[in-house]
Amino acid sequence: AFPLQMDYLQATRYRGRTTGSEVAWLARPQHPLRDRHLLVVDDILDEGHTLAAILQYCRDAGAASVRTAVLVQKRHQRLAAGVSADYIGLEVPDRYVFGCGMDYHDYLRNLPGIHAVRGM
Repeated sequence: AFPLQMDYLQATRYRGRTTGSEVAWLARPQHPLRDRHLLVVDDILDEGHTLAAILQYCRDAGAASVRTAVLVQKRHQRLAAGVSADYIGLEVPDRYVFGCGMDYHDYLRNLPGIHAVRGM
């Protein structure tokens, strides 16, 4: 066993849309990050802008280290410079995916599998 403390943050570029805009912070961590070793867990790594903002926030807050785990990473060449996931559950083609917590227009988040929209 090792000491573990969970916290929550929420940042998004989508807010109900299928295309991203500026990063909006909906919730920030409640515990101090200074000198902590962090594991940021995210649903999907697409272009990486949201994850880049989260990583910068953690570093600015004084985290000792920051590692990342994503459920899904899209395969394409548009990933923001300097952004990568340390742990990846599944790589998918460059299509809009939903299910397992990821929504499609605020629906289908509760599907037990990961699905893709045709033509997107």
